[in-house]
Amino acid sequence: MLNSIVDRLDVSQVLASYKGGGNSCFHPRMMLKVLLYAYLNNIYSSRKIERQLQEHIHYMWLSGGARPDFRTINYFRGKRLKDSFDAIFTRVVELLHSEGFVSLEVQYIDGTKIESVANKYTFVWRGSIETYDTRLREKTRRILSEAEEVLEMESHETRPDEELSVEEFQARTSRIKEKMNSTDVPKKIKKAVEKTAKEYIPKMLEYERALDIMGKRNSYSKTDEDATFMRMKEDAMKNGQLKPGYNIQIATENQFITNYAVYHRPTDTLTLIPFLESFEKRYGRQSRVVVADSGYGSEQNYEYLFGPNLIPYVKYNMFHQEQKRKYKKNAFLVQNLFYNPKGNYYVCPMGQYLFFIREEKRKSDAGYISQVSIYRAAKCLGCPVRGLCNKAMGNRQIEVNHTLNRYKEKIRYMLNSEEGIFHRKKRPVEPEAVFADIKEAGKFRRFRLRGINGVGIEFGLKAIAHNIKKIAACRGKYGFGWDNLQKVISNYAKNPFLKHEGSLRVA
Repeated sequence: MLNSIVDRLDVSQVLASYKGGGNSCFHPRMMLKVLLYAYLNNIYSSRKIERQLQEHIHYMWLSGGARPDFRTINYFRGKRLKDSFDAIFTRVVELLHSEGFVSLEVQYIDGTKIESVANKYTFVWRGSIETYDTRLREKTRRILSEAEEVLEMESHETRPDEELSVEEFQARTSRIKEKMNSTDVPKKIKKAVEKTAKEYIPKMLEYERALDIMGKRNSYSKTDEDATFMRMKEDAMKNGQLKPGYNIQIATENQFITNYAVYHRPTDTLTLIPFLESFEKRYGRQSRVVVADSGYGSEQNYEYLFGPNLIPYVKYNMFHQEQKRKYKKNAFLVQNLFYNPKGNYYVCPMGQYLFFIREEKRKSDAGYISQVSIYRAAKCLGCPVRGLCNKAMGNRQIEVNHTLNRYKEKIRYMLNSEEGIFHRKKRPVEPEAVFADIKEAGKFRRFRLRGINGVGIEFGLKAIAHNIKKIAACRGKYGFGWDNLQKVISNYAKNPFLKHEGSLRVA
């Protein structure tokens, strides 16, 4: 089955990367078959794949007797597939769609963290870099100012708190050294200036480069600069160690992977919008239904989801708590206070009014600005139930995001609808079951390639292998050939809320 699927793929983009001439090379279609079969059998090391080509009859048949060594296998996986693998994965999903395995009308989205090949003790932290850089700049400033004072030179700082660039520190140090060559200065000052030029300035450049590599992240690894330190669930020490890794996002349908992406951010919230955009870019269309857990529920995401023609079933973090009796019976919670929209005030259980005070703007880590309304009670002193309502010293003050509350009201209604309950029940057995198959059954818990491109290729190979295994499992269960298999496992029969809209046409 794997052989017939790969034969149907377009590998012209991979072939175009070969310039021709020189020694003979192995055909990329054969190399792709060998790699996919290895990932299908949970073999990820290029040396082990080389050994299988020498010992295992199935690998020999797929390779036609060819025996590429581990360097060739690794080079093909990491370099040759770099610019073309995304199109190969897309073509596989298109085949699934054409055969009726997936409709591409629904995405069940979830994420997981997978460890990088980098050493876990090669961390670089933003907080430490910024602290050391600030101290070093202050020390350098004092040394140069003292030297300029001794040499009776004019300082090039316009004000004491001016932030100088590394280039300005370098130029300033060079001017001082030139002046010192023609003037007698104390040995202590001369030694300090020379140390600044040889040690402090290069260290500043090193800190500057580290911050450039880090970008908006809080950490990175020295041996895999694209990896970010995250807390992994698969921690052998059971103490929540931070390890270099990547956040892998996938979309599934009928437990087939229809889209995947690799992100630096350890949290899922800010990955949803770029992930949905990657799905649209991949297939030239967007799915009708998006289903995700509470890790994706935010005002920014809801604003995007309710914009285009999408039907979102994306929970927010308090959705399940709101269904409990304890939550509903707590009259002091902000969500349970009576609100008068006309007068724009809240009323506490004791009849105290919380009047509108002001509006504030809050900026998220992604730069999204939300509007928060502040309300404050007039007199809480002497209230007999104050301990249950408010533990602050003064009058009770609450913050309300009315826009987010309106989105939550819409989502709550949709999630409790018949279709919403259907998708909520199906979501845990979609992406989570796929991750279990990949990480637990497939023993795929750590990448072998470095960099976000290499990681994307490696997970993509595992994703295609997973999809092929699902096809084979269905074929073995029902005993049908490829051409008739879709009649049995058609997602339209499994999902009563999706409607057939014809075949996919990729833009």
